[in-house]
Amino acid sequence: MPLPIAVQLQPHDSNWSKLAAEEANRFRSNAKSVIRVHHIGSTSIPGIMAKPVLDLMPVVSDIHALGLATASIEGPGYEFHGAFGIEGRCYFTRDDPKTGKRIANVHCFAEGDPHIARHLAFRDYLRSTSRLAKEYEREKLRCAALHPDDSHAYSNCKDAWIKPIEAEAIAWFKGNG
Repeated sequence: MPLPIAVQLQPHDSNWSKLAAEEANRFRSNAKSVIRVHHIGSTSIPGIMAKPVLDLMPVVSDIHALGLATASIEGPGYEFHGAFGIEGRCYFTRDDPKTGKRIANVHCFAEGDPHIARHLAFRDYLRSTSRLAKEYEREKLRCAALHPDDSHAYSNCKDAWIKPIEAEAIAWFKGNG
């Protein structure tokens, strides 16, 4: 289980999409079953504050094979954490070797897993609805103030806001995806 990190929100950085693409290529080069990689999470939503940690979601052809091949992925600096609370996921983190700061959270799912649509729906819904994106930013700021040194508690705090919006997003995504 990854240790919690400090929650330091920053204004959106337009470089995050470029850094996410570079990180996706880095992960893909070490995980042979990757079909595609999506940039998800707050750094993928323009105009809102976020922790400067990239969330990537590789879609893989075989999640079990990926789980067995973690040594080839961990060698270049990723740390494997198993499913980390979400069935069907292989979860990795990567920290900067010089500073120790988290660079990326990597959430791998097999092609067709319903968690893929859930993540993409939430991201795309907030991208298309600036009012909700700003509400989410306010919730993130509130939770960061409550849990500045514990990213796990911060994430749990946001869940009460995310879950009903996620349900809206999934319905919206089915009609627009």
